[in-house]
Amino acid sequence: MMYRRIWGVDDLRVRQTASGELLRFSWRVVDPIKAQALNDKKETPYLIETGTGAKMELAQAERVGQLRQVATPENGREYWMVFFNSHRAVKPGSQVDVVIGKFRASGLPVE
Repeated sequence: MMYRRIWGVDDLRVRQTASGELLRFSWRVVDPIKAQALNDKKETPYLIETGTGAKMELAQAERVGQLRQVATPENGREYWMVFFNSHRAVKPGSQVDVVIGKFRASGLPVE
């Protein structure tokens, strides 16, 4: 898989939360050096619904900040970040792209 070879990650998933208001993007690290780009807090991640082009921003909590993990990646661990699903525009079965700096995961199905 391309993501494993180039970015050091696999098992990429996008899941809608039970409320439908949030989307959780997760991945598993297989090469911590290559995977650092996904945890870089200098980059602003976003999620795009490919059918409409709707762009979703990273969710933020008042006292916590951005809902994402930015720790140094470790081999075999799963990491995640959460996006707002504005107006519940993204539904299960939709296809989305996740962009984090130069990283782009295209056509991921929403579960």
